[in-house]
Amino acid sequence: MASGAVSASRTAGLVTAGILLMLLADFLFALNDAMGKWLVASFSVGQLLLVRSVGAFVVLSPMLARQPAAALLRPAQPGLQLLRVVLATADTALFYAAVVYLPLADVMTFYMAGPIWVAAMSHFCLGERVGWRRWLAIGVGFVGVLVILRPSSASLSPASLFALLGSLSFSAALVLNRVLRDTSDAVLVGWQTAGAFLTGAVWCLWTWRTPDALGFGSLLLLGVVACCGHLLIARSLKLAPASTLAPLQYTLLLWGVVFGYAFFGDVPGVRMLVGSAIIVVAGLFIFHRQAVVAEVPEEAVKVPLV
Repeated sequence: MASGAVSASRTAGLVTAGILLMLLADFLFALNDAMGKWLVASFSVGQLLLVRSVGAFVVLSPMLARQPAAALLRPAQPGLQLLRVVLATADTALFYAAVVYLPLADVMTFYMAGPIWVAAMSHFCLGERVGWRRWLAIGVGFVGVLVILRPSSASLSPASLFALLGSLSFSAALVLNRVLRDTSDAVLVGWQTAGAFLTGAVWCLWTWRTPDALGFGSLLLLGVVACCGHLLIARSLKLAPASTLAPLQYTLLLWGVVFGYAFFGDVPGVRMLVGSAIIVVAGLFIFHRQAVVAEVPEEAVKVPLV
């Protein structure tokens, strides 16, 4: 009994740590998104991917140097690793493409559907049981997305599709983070950064614009902030289940509204607020049902990798 109590306490502590790391990661992602919207007004999406990857490698290099060569060059489940790199790169590129044309909070609202997508994907990919009530909430959340999109031949813009596809890519990458939780944080983020670097390098063959010192420094800082956010989210998903952490993405919407208004003067419209409310309520219900129907099993929590 005593051993069981200690084990339960240890598991709860790790889950709490995962939650705190995810909250910090969400703040850094929101800051990264605001910086990206500012920079994409002057530089192409490809240039953002390229130079920010250089900044990210500044943070990653000491961590990568401590990894065994086999872990770096021959990671476990290479097919899933490659798929995760593709999804993470698509998520970043699509986000920056969307904020060129849409307010920051509007784009983040599409990403607020992440918990909806993660809950559905976790059922099929992670074996996390989703009952009929949560499937109903997933459907309600999708209605919220439709309210925001207002799909019609006249109103469905490419930027909205970029944001929607980006949110799907981001959610799928979250689920794969959980599947690949035995892979070290440095390897996960290192390969992800390498994918963004290569994509940006090809893109820049047609879109390169030489930045001044401030622009180059800002692009590098963008990479540092994004890399720290990715490292934190990778670690948090080792400590707590994806379905527990996913609702915390809603703090991104709060930061998106704050940063969007403070830096760009953006005010969300009524349709965006209504759709956001539907998505948030549906996501919180999914989180509530997860807490009601199952406790977090000890085997779902990983000891941090060093």
